Amino acid sequence: MRYGMLALFASTLATLAACGEATPPAEAPAAPAAEAPPVDAAAAPAAAGSVTGTVLETMNAATYTYVRIKTETGEVWAAVPETKTAVGESITIVNPMTMTNFTSKTLNRTFDSILFGQLGGAAGAAAPAGDSPMVAMPSMPAADPVDTTPINVTKATGADARTVAELWAEKAKLKGGTVTIHGKVVKSTSGVMGKNWLHLRDGTGSAAGPDNDITITTQGTAAVGDVVTVKGTVTTDKDFGAGYSYVVIVEDATVTK
Repeated sequence: MRYGMLALFASTLATLAACGEATPPAEAPAAPAAEAPPVDAAAAPAAAGSVTGTVLETMNAATYTYVRIKTETGEVWAAVPETKTAVGESITIVNPMTMTNFTSKTLNRTFDSILFGQLGGAAGAAAPAGDSPMVAMPSMPAADPVDTTPINVTKATGADARTVAELWAEKAKLKGGTVTIHGKVVKSTSGVMGKNWLHLRDGTGSAAGPDNDITITTQGTAAVGDVVTVKGTVTTDKDFGAGYSYVVIVEDATVTK
């Protein structure tokens, strides 16, 4: 059942790329859902295909089991989909991915480094044949449907105001700065990588894209069809791993209806 959750998570994250600028994914995404990396967290594959050690400490939180394990090279923290483990047990983390500066809101704790992966057997059992070589994740909320109705909204006001098309055209100059956009939410996905994802359009740009749509990450909420004003930081060439890369994205945005 643990491995069966991969397909659901992969299909959910695939909706993030459906409106334009994200490159098509090759496999399931590389970040967990409910206790996923915050905006400033970095991700990189672990050096080995599995990590084996003895459990020194274990706790459950937000559908994950966190374990501190003693390995041949030292102690490490790891997280796997919720399971039963005990101190003194030998476990193997399969397909580990290292997250740095990861904050668990449930535990109210930041880990300098933690491995997210699947729980294998004590002898280092691999995932079943045909399974994705990425981290098994819990179920994700379903994304709202895409709004395809005509869009005609006014431009935001202020020195940092831009239309969606202007943001794309000026992305290099705006990188690292703030931008304000007034637009209509055409897609909304909640709870992915510890944030909510909105696709915003304002009627500017080419229908053939990608400059008619911008992805927003936020802790705020908005439903498909809402006309909102967002203000956030412009990031270019953002790569979340597993094929999910964005030419331009607005992060840590505030959302005002």
